[in-house]
Formats: sequence, C-alpha cells, structure tokens
Amino acid sequence: MQEHTREHRALGGPSAAFWLIAGIVFIAMNMRAPLTSVGPLSELIRGDLQLTGTWAGMITTLPLLAFALLSPFVPRLGRRYGMERVLLVAILFLFIGTVLRSASGTAALFGGTAILGLAIAVCNVLLPGLIKRDFPDRLGVMTGVYSISMNLCGAIASGISVPLAVGAGLGWKGALGVWGILSFVALLVWLPQLRSRQAAIASVSSESERRVNVWRSPLAWQITLFMGIQSMLFYVLIAWLPDMLRLQGVSSDQSGWLLSMMQLAVLPFTFIVPVLAARMSNQRILVVFTSVFILAGTLGLLYGSSNLLMAWIILLGMGIGFAFSLSMMFFGLRTRTSRQAAELSGMAQSVGYLLAATGPTLFGFLHDATQSWKAPLMILVAASVLLGIVGLGAAKNRYVE
Repeated sequence: MQEHTREHRALGGPSAAFWLIAGIVFIAMNMRAPLTSVGPLSELIRGDLQLTGTWAGMITTLPLLAFALLSPFVPRLGRRYGMERVLLVAILFLFIGTVLRSASGTAALFGGTAILGLAIAVCNVLLPGLIKRDFPDRLGVMTGVYSISMNLCGAIASGISVPLAVGAGLGWKGALGVWGILSFVALLVWLPQLRSRQAAIASVSSESERRVNVWRSPLAWQITLFMGIQSMLFYVLIAWLPDMLRLQGVSSDQSGWLLSMMQLAVLPFTFIVPVLAARMSNQRILVVFTSVFILAGTLGLLYGSSNLLMAWIILLGMGIGFAFSLSMMFFGLRTRTSRQAAELSGMAQSVGYLLAATGPTLFGFLHDATQSWKAPLMILVAASVLLGIVGLGAAKNRYVE
C-alpha cells in the first residue's frame, strides 16, 4: 500500500503535495467554526426567534444527526466517485448551508444548519481515510495538522462571534454568515485535487486486502463508543458552556472568550497527542490522562471555586484535546488500509454522533426542567468516567478484524 500512496503523491511533485496539504488544512478549518460560532450567540438567537432551551439545543444537535445519518454511506461514495470529487461537492454544500442559515427566520436557520451538517459529515469521514492513504508514514503528524487546523479555527469562531454580532453590528445572522467566506476559499484551494482523482482511484482499487465487516468487530464498537462520548462532551460544552458561565455572573463577551480559551487549550494536544500515539505500542496512558482531565474540569465547574474558573476550563480543553486526537488516530492505527479506515470512520461517526446528538438537546431540556446546571453536569461526570473505561479497550495494540 505504501508504494501506491507514495506513487500517488509523487505524480504531481512538490506542488501537488503542497496543494493537498493546503486543501486538508482549509477543509479542516471549516469543520468546526460553523458549529462553535453558535454557542456564544445562543442568547441572541433565542431572544430574536423566541426559541426554548430545547429548540436552541437543536441548533447544535441537527448537525450531529446529519453526521449520524450520512456517515455510513460516505465511504461508498468515496470509492465510487473518488474522495477528491466527493469532498469538493461537500465543501460546495457547506458554503450553501452557511449562507442559507443566515438568510432569515427559523426555517432558514434550521435548514441551513442541516445542510452544512451533512457537508461536514462527508469531510469527517473521508479526511482520515485520505490522510491514511496519502500519508501512511506521517499519520501522526498529518492527523495533528488536520486536528489543530480544525480546533484553532473553531476556537477563533467562538471568541469573535459576539464581537462580530454586537461590536461590529452584524447581528447573529451576519456573525454566522461570515464563515461562508472561509468555505468559499476552501472550495478554491481544493480544486487542484480533481486532477489527481483518477490516480487516487487507481491507488485505492489496487490495494490488496482482506475485507473486514467493521460492524461485527468488538474493537470497532469500542472505538465508536469512545468517539460518541467524546463528541457528546465537546458539543454539549460548545452549546451550553456560555450559558453555564453567564449564570455565574460572566458576561456574554467573556463567556465567548472563555469558550475560546477552552478550545485554545485543546490546540497543543491535538498536535502532540497524535504524534505520541503513533509512536506508542498502545495508547492506554493517554486514555487515562484524557479521563482525568475531563473529570477534574467538570467537577471544578460543579463544585470548585469560581476564582479558579479558568483552570477548570483549561482542564476541560486539555481532556477534549486528548479525546478528539485519540479518536481520530484510532481510525488509522486500528486498521490496515485506507478503505478500512474510511469504513471505521463512517461507522464510528454514524453511531458516535447519534449518541452525541442527544447531548445538547437533553442538556437544554434538563436545564429547562430543573432551572439548574447541576443535573446536566453530573451526566458529564459519569460520561468522563465511561470514556476512560471504553478508551482503555480501544487503546490496545490490535487491528479491527
């Protein structure tokens, strides 16, 4: 397999490699910003559209449902039409969904959100397989580049959403709509990849492999649960952390920047953890750190001093950085070929995001019912423990069979 992938990368020389890496980076930059920009604006959106907490939670839940519904079919689309072409169409729809979401009214908000969720689902599934195919000997480094691009842009989006909406006078619609510019740039940067599409298909079709049904693999299910729990934790915090902080007397501007701080704390680990994981015989110690960081941060929000708020948020960011990086690495480390990596990614992101989709809406419902964040935070405590248990199984040095 490595001979084929090296041949594929060499077809266009250094220029082709540059545009491939640039394309991966720009796609990754679009995979969280349209979602993380919503949380800090939830108060403005709810006030303008008269949404309940449950419906406001659905703004974050809809993309996760889209991930769950489309992910199992994405590997087949990638094999039939080529990863490059399918990714190009996904970026186009991401642009359309981002613009539609900011058009006007509740219907446009939810319709655009669903479309961009479907587009991000395609990128979620195909990029890990593409990285394994084209960078088999640099899996940790390229996963780190992909992860840090995604999380850095997501952190920036959280921090500037309220300043754009209020300070720049764009309103919540304009603050969400500006991310259409980034998706348009990604579309242009990815265009050169269509020239290498036929070589990519030839590379994949020539792989010699034993077919594996990932849906029957216990290891694949452990990775899927790990993916789902860490995703639920992340999207719950993205959707509701600003509201949690506001009830502690933190302003909307400050809560948005604290949410950004959590995501900035993610960044070093989204690069370091994949590199470390690729060099380890198993990743159990990394799983332990993951669970401990998230548990400590959640307990800090629940029972700790408000004077240490920044510390709790940084701990959460560190834990989420570990968890996300490990879930991305498991797709490559626990499979033998790019095809298996894409199939495992599709399975894990389908079932995993279906599990994650329950989080924001459930949290909104529990908060509306109890008028408190204590019960939702207790769920996060249990989830962080379960994440560690499931992760220890997924971290064993073996392949999906």
